[in-house]
Amino acid sequence: MRRSRIITLAALGVAAVLALAGCASDGAGGTLEMAGKAPSNGAGAGTKGTITLGFLPSWSDGLSTAYLLKDQLGKLGYDVRMQTLSDAGPLYAGLSQGDVDVFPSAWPEVTQKAYMDKYKGRIDDLGTYYDDARLTIAVPTYTDIDSIDQLKGQGSRFDGKLIGIEPGAGLTAQTQKMMPEYGLAGEFQLVTSSTAAMLTELKSATEKKQDIAVTLWRPFWANNAFPVKDLKDPKGAMGKPEGLHFLGAKGFAKKHPDAAALISRIRLDDAQYGSLEDTVVNRFGKGKEPQAIDAWITEHGAGFDWVKK
Repeated sequence: MRRSRIITLAALGVAAVLALAGCASDGAGGTLEMAGKAPSNGAGAGTKGTITLGFLPSWSDGLSTAYLLKDQLGKLGYDVRMQTLSDAGPLYAGLSQGDVDVFPSAWPEVTQKAYMDKYKGRIDDLGTYYDDARLTIAVPTYTDIDSIDQLKGQGSRFDGKLIGIEPGAGLTAQTQKMMPEYGLAGEFQLVTSSTAAMLTELKSATEKKQDIAVTLWRPFWANNAFPVKDLKDPKGAMGKPEGLHFLGAKGFAKKHPDAAALISRIRLDDAQYGSLEDTVVNRFGKGKEPQAIDAWITEHGAGFDWVKK
C-alpha cells in the first residue's frame, strides 16, 4: 500500500512538502523557534520583507529543501513566497534576473554547470548542503546488465529507448553527452518528458518485470522505492559526484545577511537527507506538510546537527 501511494504521487508529478521548525541561534541576531512553540506554517512572518524561493515540484530534493527554507526563513521574520517552475532553464534565468531570490537545491558543479557559466557573475553561491550527489543510468535489478557499456547491442531489449526526464534538465544534457561515448547514439533514443512520466514508465516496467533503462540520480527516493540498480560508468561519462548547493540572486547575502548566514550553515548527511525525503514523499504525502514537519523534527531536530554552529 505504501509503495502504491508513492507511485501515485510520482505519476502526478507532485511530492509532499516539508517544513522545519528549529531551536538555535541563527548566528545573526535571530532565533529559530522550537516546534510546538510557534505554528509551523510561518505565521507572524513578513516583518523583514519578502524572499522568493524557486523550485521544480517534481524534483523532490528541491521541493523538500524549499519548504525547509520556507519554514526557517519565516521564523526569522520573512514573508516567503514559493515560485514553482517546470524546467531548470527558466529557474536559472529568474534567479539571474532577481525574479527568484533563492534556488534551494542546485547542481551547479556538473549537472547544471552550463547554466552557471551562462549567468556567471549574476548568481551567488550560498553554500553546499549535501556533498555526494551523482547522475546515473539505472535498470531493474533483474536485468542482467551491470554497466553502461553493456547496453551497446542490446537496444531491442529496451525498445531502443533511454527514458529521461525534463528536456532542459542537466541530467538530460549529460546523458546526451554520454551516449556517443558508449556508442549508443544510433541505437538508443533519449526520450524526454518529465520526471513524473519517467517514474510512471519505471513503475509499469518493473511491475511487469520488463527491461527498462532510465536516467536517475542520487540522492533520490525512487532508488529505494523501485527495484533498480545503477549501471557502472567506467568512462565517467555521466560526470563526477558533486555537491547540492543553495544559490541566491546577486547580492542576496548583502540584502538579507541573517537569512544567508542560516542558509550557509545547513548540512545534511545521507541519513538526514534520506529521512527528510522519505518523510516528505513516502510517509506523509501531499496535504500533510505539518505532520511531516513534526515527524522529521522529532527524529532529527534535537541539537540541530543539520545546522552547523
